Amino acid sequence: MSEGARNAVSTTARYDFDTVIDRRGTWCVQWDGVADRFGVDGLLPFTISDMDFETAPEVLAALRARLDHGVLGYTTWQQDDFLSAVAHWYGTRYGADLDTGRLVYGPSVLSQLSQLLQMWTSEGEGVVVHTPTYDGFRKAVLGLGRELRGVPLGDTEALERELARADAKVLVLCSPHNPTGRVWTEAELREMAELARRHGAAVISDEIHADFVHDGHVHVPYARIADAGDGGVGDGGVGDGGGPAGGRWAVITSASKSFNFPALTGSYGIIGDPADRAEYLRRMETAEGLASPAVLSLTAHIAAYREGAAWLDAVRAYVTGNLAMVAERLDAEFPELAWVPPQAGYLAWIDLRPLGVDEEALQRVLIEREKVAIMPGSVYGAPGFLRLNLGCPRSKAEAGVSALVRGLRTVRA
Repeated sequence: MSEGARNAVSTTARYDFDTVIDRRGTWCVQWDGVADRFGVDGLLPFTISDMDFETAPEVLAALRARLDHGVLGYTTWQQDDFLSAVAHWYGTRYGADLDTGRLVYGPSVLSQLSQLLQMWTSEGEGVVVHTPTYDGFRKAVLGLGRELRGVPLGDTEALERELARADAKVLVLCSPHNPTGRVWTEAELREMAELARRHGAAVISDEIHADFVHDGHVHVPYARIADAGDGGVGDGGVGDGGGPAGGRWAVITSASKSFNFPALTGSYGIIGDPADRAEYLRRMETAEGLASPAVLSLTAHIAAYREGAAWLDAVRAYVTGNLAMVAERLDAEFPELAWVPPQAGYLAWIDLRPLGVDEEALQRVLIEREKVAIMPGSVYGAPGFLRLNLGCPRSKAEAGVSALVRGLRTVRA
């Protein structure tokens, strides 16, 4: 084990991430649904982005206490326990003074994305995304009859060309970016915000991976960027400076990714313009009939944001060890890849093109011989890449990278 991996493990002693928890038979998409995507059952999966760890014990304790109450009636998210927990998290995690009057709620981040796209675009109009692209974005945009327009990650000229098209109405950011794990700098976000404002495009920033930024990198909430550009509070604050005059924008996010409780559903957002907030809430509460959120989701969010910081830091350190182990293995076996861990998240985005392997041939070997399921880059519009989920015990991560190494050797031979 590398020194980086050992150091990461030493910081997680308070929690147990090594114990393997059997998720089979729990209606789990990653484990029980592997045949739906790969055509074969029983594969060791490294696929959909949830983790094989129990959520924080503080979250579990809060859920048990809520269940012990025994009454599970209709609930409201517009109450101080939830709103103040979100504000506390933004203040302690990001140094941002959040105006909770701008918060909205939804059953999931993708549901919020869909609702905002319906508000700000019409059928046939363009929605700009960075490539490679999270497949959930592609499904949402195309499913609504909008036109998906991809621009290469970091290509500012291509981004401006797409935003300058008359029917380009929305820029969808993934911040940090999925699947690459890239963390946008403040300067990059300001540049994108200015381009969107200049060409009249709204910005929707999906920040569900924000809490999993690794050491050496800093997540900047888009709300801070938008407020500064709109003449709002700017540095440190997330006030109420948003509005159509400075560009429409929204942040959509959830604690469910970083604390690993997506099955509880639940997300929240920040919408800059008061009229847009009111319209979003009207649609969700009347047209969609989603006035009452899942009480266990609210409970989990409150516990995570009030009491879960230590667990999150520990699991992030443990995943850093997994990523360091993979980097060490790949560097030893295939130094030409020059692979480095992502800036955020637990998804290893690996460029296999220097090896000249055929994606379909590699997938056949991984599935039929190695009995593992790893997401091919073509899912995200990037053939030749691979996305390996390392949000798992070290033993599983080691089994996955060993299978990948053997598979690559076989295909190259």
